[in-house]
Amino acid sequence: MSTLQLQSLTKSFGDVSVIKGVDLDVAHGQFVVFVGPSGCGKSTLLRMIAGLETASTGEIKIDGAVVNDVSAAERGCAMVFQSYALYPHMSVYDNMAFGLENAGIAKAVVREKVSGAASLLRLTELLDRKPTQLSGGQRQRVAIGRAIVREPKLFLFDEPLSNLDAELRVSMRAELRDLHARLGSTMIYVTHDQVEAMTLADKIVVLRAGKIEQIGTPKELYERPINTFVAGFIGSPRMNFINNDAGSIGIRPEHIRINADGEGRALTVHQFEYMGASSLLQGVLADGTKIEMLLTQPLEVLRGDKVALSWDAAHEHHFDKNEQRI
Repeated sequence: MSTLQLQSLTKSFGDVSVIKGVDLDVAHGQFVVFVGPSGCGKSTLLRMIAGLETASTGEIKIDGAVVNDVSAAERGCAMVFQSYALYPHMSVYDNMAFGLENAGIAKAVVREKVSGAASLLRLTELLDRKPTQLSGGQRQRVAIGRAIVREPKLFLFDEPLSNLDAELRVSMRAELRDLHARLGSTMIYVTHDQVEAMTLADKIVVLRAGKIEQIGTPKELYERPINTFVAGFIGSPRMNFINNDAGSIGIRPEHIRINADGEGRALTVHQFEYMGASSLLQGVLADGTKIEMLLTQPLEVLRGDKVALSWDAAHEHHFDKNEQRI
C-alpha cells in the first residue's frame, strides 16, 4: 500500500505564509493532480511531500507513518522534474542506473530493473544514446524511467510536460495515463494547466494562495464547482459569469446557443475563431459583460455583428455575492 495523508500542513518562509493549513488524503493507486495559478503553492506542497522542503507545522504521513523528520532519500518518493535533470555525458542506461548503482545494488539487479523500465517506456532501442540524441518526449520518458527503477512508494511529478510542444504534451499525457494503469502506483502531479488536470486525474486538488479550494473528480469539479474561482479555473474556455441581484450566474461556453430568430440577449461580436469541428466566438453584452461561446453549429460572423443568445436554465450555475455556490 502507498498512501499519503497531509494534516494541518503549513509552510512559511520568514514572515511569508505559503501553505496555510492543508488537509488531504490520497489512497493507494490514485492519480492526484495539484492544479492552480502560479504562486498558489502547489510546487512547494509537492516538495514538502518529497522532503525537499520542511513543514513549518502539521504532519506528512506516508503509509501511516509520520515522515516530517525523515530525509528525502529515505521517504520512498521518486520525483520527476520539469527540467528532466539528466546527466548529458551519460547514456540512457547509465542515467537510469545511476541512482541504483550509488545505492550499492548488484549490477545484475540493476540491469534487470533498467531493462524492465526501458521496455515499459519503449526505450530499449535507445539505451546506448546520450540525452542530446533524444527528443524532448524521449528525454522525459528517461526521467520517468529513472523514477520507475527505484520502485518508489509515491511518484511525484512537478510540471513534467511544460517544456514540450502542444502535440507532444497530448501524446505524453496519454502515455502517463497508460503508465499509471499498468503500474497501479500512487502518483501526485503538479500543473498549472487545467486541461492536463482534467485528462490525467482521478482526483483534482484545486489550490489558491496556499489553501485548498476544492477536491473532487474532474466531473465533480466541472459540474459542481464550489465557487467562482474553481468554476472559472476548471474548463476551457472558462465559464462565463453574468451579474444579477443575488450575485452571479455562471454558464459554460458550450451551453450557449445563437438564436436565428433574433430572440434573446444581444451580443456584439469581437472575435470569431474557426477551429474546424468547432468555433470560438467572443463578444460583449449590452452591459459590457464579456462572453465566450464554443459553437458546433455552422456560422459565419464578423467583428461588430450582433447576434442573439440564449441557454437552457438547467445549465446555469448560481453563485452568491461572496462568490460561493448557491
